[in-house]
Amino acid sequence: MSQSTLIRELESSQLKKDVPDFRIGDTVKVHMRIVEGEKERIQVFTGTVIAIRGSGLSKTFAVYRIAYGSSMERVFLLHSPRIAKIEIVRRGKVRRAKLYYLRGKSGKKAKIQEKIVGMKKKRATVTPPLPKIEEGVEESAEAKKEDLPNLEESKIREGVGGVKKEKSTVAPASPKTEEEGKEESAEGEKENRTSLDGGGEGEESKE
Repeated sequence: MSQSTLIRELESSQLKKDVPDFRIGDTVKVHMRIVEGEKERIQVFTGTVIAIRGSGLSKTFAVYRIAYGSSMERVFLLHSPRIAKIEIVRRGKVRRAKLYYLRGKSGKKAKIQEKIVGMKKKRATVTPPLPKIEEGVEESAEAKKEDLPNLEESKIREGVGGVKKEKSTVAPASPKTEEEGKEESAEGEKENRTSLDGGGEGEESKE
């Protein structure tokens, strides 16, 4: 096993797991354990995080504050056992990775804009109610059941009344022309004459 892997294993066992996720520009309260003889007390240091450096056990962060007209800056080891806990007072809205420009400034120039989290209003997305398929199927089945007796009654009425009359599809006779009418009348006269002549000959033969 290499030396680097051993160092990583030792460091991972000593890393803190309850470290809050603070960033540059946040105002934090660092609770430090101070040992005085046999006694131990906790001292709170409040300020703005202006820098974060390193990684692993060697990760550090710098806190800057102005108190009673004097400015002070302090660097803390993030995973040090001397740090009891870290509290985030408020979030800061910044665009830089290091806020060294705050050194030596006071008043409005040293203030950082607060980042308001969770204030964005989400647009209300109203979804239309979906049609209930089951109810529609039940209603259609009930409607079919109601229509069945009506259909049976109509069939019975048709059987009693008789078969429906079908429409005649005979084409109308075409009008006759004048020549055809004259020819038919001439043929009729000839037939009448022949019938008369035949009747006279029969009577003569009887005599």
